[in-house]
Amino acid sequence: MPAHEPDAPAVRARPNMPEYGISSKEEGLMSWEWVDEQMAKSRNYWIVSTRPDGSPHAAPVWGLWLEGRLYFGSAPSSRKARNFAHNPEIVVHLESGDETVIMEGRVRQETDQEVNRRVGALYAPKYAMPANEDPSPGGYFVFTPHTVFAWTEKDYPNTATRWTFKKPASA
Repeated sequence: MPAHEPDAPAVRARPNMPEYGISSKEEGLMSWEWVDEQMAKSRNYWIVSTRPDGSPHAAPVWGLWLEGRLYFGSAPSSRKARNFAHNPEIVVHLESGDETVIMEGRVRQETDQEVNRRVGALYAPKYAMPANEDPSPGGYFVFTPHTVFAWTEKDYPNTATRWTFKKPASA
């Protein structure tokens, strides 16, 4: 398994959606390297969380894909952060519907200051921020996927792939 893949073990298979004509063959399954590349090069990531009343909330964020996890900032008073406190299970989706990556997983506040410094040092140049500007003064949230879907629209039935990762014990 690649070093950048989230916590192992993972099962790579086809999504169970027979009504969409998805191939049952292993040939054509997407590689994790492709997902990793899409996540790393993205500028914007859509975060979907759930409000305490059960209604959905979606918002784009800037972020950094690092070692199989997405790091992003959000003010503690933001709707997203308040939703995370209520329910840390979220969805992350890239902007493209043609080169699709959808991740389901868990978010938490990153408390390791060394990790926050490392992320900040990589985050600022990605978004052309001044070197002396702290991209997220309150630290970062870190998202770890437990289920990932990926496909290319031009060959959807043959490329549709699902990864299922072992959920952490705290999930």
